[in-house]
Amino acid sequence: MGRLFGTDGVRGIANSELTPELAFNLGKAGAYVLSKKEQRPVVLIGKDTRISGDMLEDAISAGILAMGGNVIKVGVLPTPAVAYLVRHYKATAGVVISASHNTFEYNGIKFFNGEGFKLDDTLEEEIEDIIIRNIDVNSHITGDKLGRCLEAEEDALELYAKFLESTIDVSLKGMKIVLDCANGASYKVAERVFYDLGAEITVLAKQPNGININDACGSTHPEKLQKIVVEKGAAIGLAFDGDADRLIAVDEQGRIIDGDKTILMCAKMLKESGLLVNNLVTATVMSNLGFHKGVEAMGAKVEVTAVGDRYVLESMLKSGGIIGGEQSGHIIFLNYTTTGDGILSALQLLKAIKLSGKKPSELSDEITIYPQVLKNAAIKNENKKNYMEDTEISAEIKRVEELMAGEGRVLIRPSGTEPLVRVMIEGKDIETIAKLAQDLALLITKRLG
Repeated sequence: MGRLFGTDGVRGIANSELTPELAFNLGKAGAYVLSKKEQRPVVLIGKDTRISGDMLEDAISAGILAMGGNVIKVGVLPTPAVAYLVRHYKATAGVVISASHNTFEYNGIKFFNGEGFKLDDTLEEEIEDIIIRNIDVNSHITGDKLGRCLEAEEDALELYAKFLESTIDVSLKGMKIVLDCANGASYKVAERVFYDLGAEITVLAKQPNGININDACGSTHPEKLQKIVVEKGAAIGLAFDGDADRLIAVDEQGRIIDGDKTILMCAKMLKESGLLVNNLVTATVMSNLGFHKGVEAMGAKVEVTAVGDRYVLESMLKSGGIIGGEQSGHIIFLNYTTTGDGILSALQLLKAIKLSGKKPSELSDEITIYPQVLKNAAIKNENKKNYMEDTEISAEIKRVEELMAGEGRVLIRPSGTEPLVRVMIEGKDIETIAKLAQDLALLITKRLG
């Protein structure tokens, strides 16, 4: 067995790779590790709408209870709701059962600590080590030492909805908004929040049946949302993914506003309000050149991290930045919460639009996004990190970079899971960069494949 925890918890096909036995062991090992901090840990558990969620929730709960930990089940709620509620309920840790934007047959288990941040690497490694080495941490406790399922004192959805509503101080009264809930974890709470705030809402993909999560809907498939926004004459469309930690917006003309544009619009709002701490915006290496130019134009700077919201958050905590995220729509507002939150991001975007007095399309058009082309070069695993040592490849990369001359860029990134190197080229002319990316990928494959 390889490493269990990826950058976003334990993932796999439910009941095949992510089995109830593994979930039970994660619960047991997790409760054992957490019990070193607190004798009887309390673990808050939330999930999305996948058919396998019930099975995995019961299995991980049984593991926690068998180790003397207590469990609070909050049911179907977005991932960021668990990050928020773990602090509210003063729980030792939180667990989310979700595979985010993936199709329904996948699921995942992700841990949060008591502050609502992802569990420390050292604790994950300790949990992983117990499972991989098959260490029996269960002292087979009996009687009153066993854990129990606790009832939450207050309604979890209500608490989270009220928190979200507190993050916006402009009126949405009468604003026509179309929501796409991806048949996922936001299907109740998103509608509730926007209704409370007075918006005129149309809601798509709000009838989960266990297998339709992310199915031709949500942030990864916004095509229907684009169509409905135009048909309804709506001001904006807002699409979340399966666990609602991402946002992709659609302007009134039916055009996509991706994560880069949303971050830039919100950062500009913060800057104009004097709230952009350290004049800093955090983004990954995949963020568009147009995004970088936009941040510089408003007199701020970009802190660049590796791909993954985990690395964005780590950088923000070190630098003191309060806004950062990814093109995919995973955006962190650290002045409000500890993880990406699609609904919260939507509210901040709407606030930025309202304060600007402009239409979403007008704000969006102020940002130039350069075309990006991504090609894969198939190579031997052992060569994934050695491509710059090949003189022919390094010379060609240098030639392409000089050709771009500040109006584009080249990014070569080894895949974390496959024998591939990803070649991304960004520039003004799509045909030119497509040929450059294809030629460079073929050269890398020829030299190192």
